[in-house]
Amino acid sequence: MVQTKFRFHSFEDYLAYDDGTEHLYELFNGELIEVPPESGRNVQIANRLFLAFALLLGTDRVRSHGLELEVRGEPKNRYPDLTILRPGHVLLLAQRNTIRLSMPSPLLVVEVVSPGELQWERDYVAKRTQYQDLGIPEYWIVNPEEQTVLVLAQEDQGYTPVNTFRGDDRITSPQVSELALTAAQLFPCEIAGSLELPQHEKHLRNGSPRGVYAWQAEISRIEIGALHLDIIEIMA
Repeated sequence: MVQTKFRFHSFEDYLAYDDGTEHLYELFNGELIEVPPESGRNVQIANRLFLAFALLLGTDRVRSHGLELEVRGEPKNRYPDLTILRPGHVLLLAQRNTIRLSMPSPLLVVEVVSPGELQWERDYVAKRTQYQDLGIPEYWIVNPEEQTVLVLAQEDQGYTPVNTFRGDDRITSPQVSELALTAAQLFPCEIAGSLELPQHEKHLRNGSPRGVYAWQAEISRIEIGALHLDIIEIMA
């Protein structure tokens, strides 16, 4: 990570700062720390989740890694890999893609874990504590190394595990109950150091659209209309 030399005395000072780039920064002890780009594998997983949620909720309520959350503690902000907004957030975020502490919390956030002990600690402990403090109703931790999805739901005493999903387990989301997705459908298959398409993607490319993407295409025809043709063209 690259640290800049600016020092900020408040979150408002940080929000007023513009370095003229598209870089993302975490505000840590008054200094900016540049957020490194995500790995290709993590982006793949986040994109699959984005499409699955967007086909159910619409694209406006699903935000990718660029959405910023103001949080308590250090750092003062986080960038979840995926965020599900409440309907009222769309107008609130029209000027800046930042959810402040003064705003309602999002419905759901997702983090895709990167390899390493520090990254594990960050997603399973530090971010869990900060997201719980914000009152976010649901938090997913997607672990590509273990190929698991841990779903946490906010209860009276904080986050409580709903379940750890793996393989053909259908993921249960308390906030998006109509979601029809298994853990296996999120993860690319890596064999002998190369990337192999999961079975449901192979069927689509071979002209047999079944599995999660067939479901997505069918739903998109209903919910998004003409976008159906664009999705098929991209995936085929």
